[in-house]
Amino acid sequence: MSSRQERKVVRGARPFLEEGEEVLAAIIARPRGWTQSMAGSLSVGAAQQSRAYGAAEKAEFRLTSPMALAITYRRLLCLEIGSPIGLGIGGEVKGLVSSAPVADVDSIEVKRLPLGKRITITVRGVPIALEANALADASGVSDAFNRAKATARLMST
Repeated sequence: MSSRQERKVVRGARPFLEEGEEVLAAIIARPRGWTQSMAGSLSVGAAQQSRAYGAAEKAEFRLTSPMALAITYRRLLCLEIGSPIGLGIGGEVKGLVSSAPVADVDSIEVKRLPLGKRITITVRGVPIALEANALADASGVSDAFNRAKATARLMST
């Protein structure tokens, strides 16, 4: 984990984990378009957010904003959090919004942008666009997912 906020998510997620499950990596994210909405491009941002929520609904993986996206060896989790203020302040985990078995997650792709990161999670064949700040360890979540997926394949053979 690279930030205090991400470490806080790992601790806060414990009540929502199954027996023997642990969070491998986590980030704070929002549906794609949130930053544009806050920066004044309300119509563009709202349209992007609407697409992200619609894709998530189609994939049967609910989103919230803000959220923590966490990966375990078993599941991808969307956790509701309070508003993160910065420097690890705020952002307490409030509850489990949704989860998908690692087997139902096709990929987690990260693209670096000038002011943040675009994360595309593909669940049950449906790509869902998210965004995170530039300091978020989105690559750590992607790497943890790849390890979890490889472990699941090995265990199924």
